[in-house]
Parts: sequence; structure tokens; C-alpha cells
Amino acid sequence: MSSTTALKPPDLVHTDLYIDGKWVQAEGGRRFETENPYTGKVWASIADAGASDVDLAVKAARAALEGPWSEMTGGQRARLMNKLADILERDADRIAMIETYDNGKLIRDARWQVGLMAEWFRYFAGAADKIDGTVMQDANPEFFVYTRREPIGVVAAILPWNAPLLLMTWKLAPAMAAGCTFIAKPSEFTPSSALALAECFAEAGFPAGVFNVLPSSSRDVPAALTQHEGVNKVAFTGSTATGVKAAQSAIAHLARVTLELGGKSPQLVFEDADMEAATNGLLRGIFSATGQICHAGSRAFVQRPIYDAILAKVVARANTLKLGDPRLPETELGPIATAAQFEKVKEMLARAKADGALAACGGGPDESLGGYFIRPTVLTNVKPGDYIMREEVFGPVLCIMPFDTEEEGVALANDTRYGLASGLWTSDVRRVHRVAKRIRAGTVWVNAYRGVSPSVPFGGFGASGMGRESGLEAINDYTERKAIWVEMTGQTKDPFKL
Repeated sequence: MSSTTALKPPDLVHTDLYIDGKWVQAEGGRRFETENPYTGKVWASIADAGASDVDLAVKAARAALEGPWSEMTGGQRARLMNKLADILERDADRIAMIETYDNGKLIRDARWQVGLMAEWFRYFAGAADKIDGTVMQDANPEFFVYTRREPIGVVAAILPWNAPLLLMTWKLAPAMAAGCTFIAKPSEFTPSSALALAECFAEAGFPAGVFNVLPSSSRDVPAALTQHEGVNKVAFTGSTATGVKAAQSAIAHLARVTLELGGKSPQLVFEDADMEAATNGLLRGIFSATGQICHAGSRAFVQRPIYDAILAKVVARANTLKLGDPRLPETELGPIATAAQFEKVKEMLARAKADGALAACGGGPDESLGGYFIRPTVLTNVKPGDYIMREEVFGPVLCIMPFDTEEEGVALANDTRYGLASGLWTSDVRRVHRVAKRIRAGTVWVNAYRGVSPSVPFGGFGASGMGRESGLEAINDYTERKAIWVEMTGQTKDPFKL
């Protein structure tokens, strides 16, 4: 992509709500504005949904569920999903640029993620006509017994601002394959790309009401969605505290819940690791996406014989990272996505320094750039109990400390209430399997970091959430299993005997 192309502002065709296949104004005509985090200036005005709009979206999703969408075969749903993937690939540059304007994501990362979305839709489209039940041959000789998997119903997705479209797709693709209908509530900081996705749905020919988008600046709207009796499942990605509240609200009316929450992921580097690869992996784990990923490898534990060398390599490379305009392909580190998050990162860095942490590089904002830039930061002299080591920063901040034995390294890695992801760097294949088994995390990357695939489940232990996204099993989370008993003898039975 040329710099000229990169600097061209994206065209927002629709900025209203998308409900029942139509673009509609929010109740009362309300709107809210969103900032470009690179400039700190308003760049879009978006319809601001209210509680009555939630009702309209749920009714539309329910009507589609009980109407034309339910009448389609898995193969017919698959054809629409594959067409959607084609449109996403065609419009990838525009959609990626909208994402970059909304949240400051590097254009190269945004473009890669839109490509991944197409992969996810194609993968689950391939499964849409393969959802089957089971015949229970020996359940009871007088009955023919079998099971069916049926769509769970109306799904409400509460979405974050850090990777809005890809994380929506992780929910949306298996839900579509299962035959569910969907209501997306994007973050108030990044609503525009969800509306661009709705345009793709409309062009692909999905029935009205299958996919709905409710941007809103009000906390009442996600609460209204999770509490709504017409919502059968809530799929949430975000902070642990907010996710717990969403789950409590959904469980109150027995809606199903999937939660993908926070992380404080460790990277364990052993003395026999490839040092160049490990250095690159530590950088990738914390500075890609400006550290604003739930599985960021924010705690690095390096075996003492190579600690000083790894630290020097990481700091040297961090000091060369190119900060700047995320629309330019040469930029390596973009801004923090929101003003509130920018202030949070600064406060956490100040607290870390007060606790005795030392900044080997970075340590605060880059005021020369304007916007919400935090310099790539590596903190040493940290202790396992420090606040910065316990709580999620969601910024380009790496805490690094040495360890001596394998036992100590594993203990440090597991010393967290979270358990989303982890990295393991070693050339000893026996250690790989020994340590990977002991690390309590939903994903263990070995001699790599930050790899995803639609065929591989993703999710965490402990405070990192419940349930898994991606992988064929994800479809089961969007279905209910029904048992059907067909009496075969034709004889009248004793009504008082089971």
C-alpha cells in the first residue's frame, strides 16, 4: 500500500443503526462522536441507540430466526457466508482503514485481521451443513432415540475496542453456521467498522434481521441487551469486571454465556532458547497492537544465565521502534486507542515506579507526537506482588525479571488470577511438553507468540473467562442439543410405570 493511499480518509457510507436489514436513526435522533486516537480529534458522528432500539433489534432477530433464516439449509447459509468472505476480501483496504481511524490500529495489522475474518467465515461455512445429531441405538429397545443440534437462538455480542471486527467474527461465524441470528453492540469508541460490516451483510443477501448493529454511547444499551428475555445467548469480550456483570445479568434469565476476558500472560525464556527468536517473540507479544491485546505477553521471565543479554536485546530493539501515524505501512507502534486508556496506562506506570520498578526504556508518553502515544516500555526491578505484575495494563509495557530453575519459572508464570495465554522458549523438546502441561493457560505458544487459526480453540482459565471461541466445538456453544424419543411398539403402556 502506498503512503498516498494510506493517507486517504475512508468513506463512511452509513452511520445509522442497522436493524432488520434497514438503516434507521436512533430513537430521538440521538448521535455521538468518535475520535481518531492518532489525532485526538473527532472523525465520525454515529447514531446513538437507546433501549427502544434494543427491543426493535431483538424483535427483528427473533423474526428472522423463526422465519426465512430457519428455513435455509446449512448449505444455503454456507453460500451466503462464502459470499460475505468474498466481499470482505474485495473491500479489505477500506474496512481496514476504517478500523485504523477508529482505534489507531496499524494499517498492516488491520488489513491482516480483515483477511483473517474471511478465513473464519469460510472455515465455519464449511461446517454449516455438517451439524449433525446422534442415534442412541441402545437407549431403550422400545424407542427410536436420536438427538438434534438446533440454533440456540438470538445472540447478543458485546464487543471491545481493541480488535472490533476480528473479535466479533470469532462469535459471528460459528453463530451464523449454527443458524443463530445476531445483534452486535460495538464499543462506543469503535463503532464504524461494525457498520461497514453490516453493508457487506446487506450486499451478500442475508435475510433481514439475521445481523443487526446497535452502536451506542450509553451503558444502558449493553445492559438492556444482556437483560432482554428475547436474547438466548450473550457473547462478551472485554474486561473481567465488566464481563462478570454481563454474565450475572444474562444468567438472571438463564441466557447462555461465553466470556473472553483479560489476561496477564507470561513468557518463559529458558537458557537454551534461540535468543534472537525469543527476543523477537517478546517484542511481538507486547508491542504488536501497542500492547492492546488480551493475550499480550506482558510478563517476561528469563532464566538468569541469559537474562542480561535478552534484556539488552529487547531494550535495543524497543528503542528503534517507529512510532507514528498508524495509516502508514512503515509505522510499528500506534497510539493508545482511547483517552481514558491512555490515562490508565500513565497512572499504572507512575504506580510501578513508586513501587520501585525501573524503566530500562520508555516509561511514559511521547509528547512530541501528540495523540495518545506511550513509548515502548520495559520495566525491571519488578516483584511478583507488584500491582503492575498483577493487573492488566493494556499498553506497550513489558515487565521482565530473572528466574533460576524450571520449577521457579513455572511458579512465576502461574502466579496470576488470569490464564489466557503464554509463551515458552526452549530448544529442549522434553521441556516443551513438561512445562506446557504445567502452565495454566488456555494457549501455550512454543518458540512463537500470537498465532491464531479458525480451527484452534481460544479462551482462558480463571479470571480470563469461560468457554472457547474458534474450533469446530465453538458451533456447539451456539446450539442446543435436543433428544427425540419415538415409540416403536405401538402398544399401550402402564401410565404409572416409567
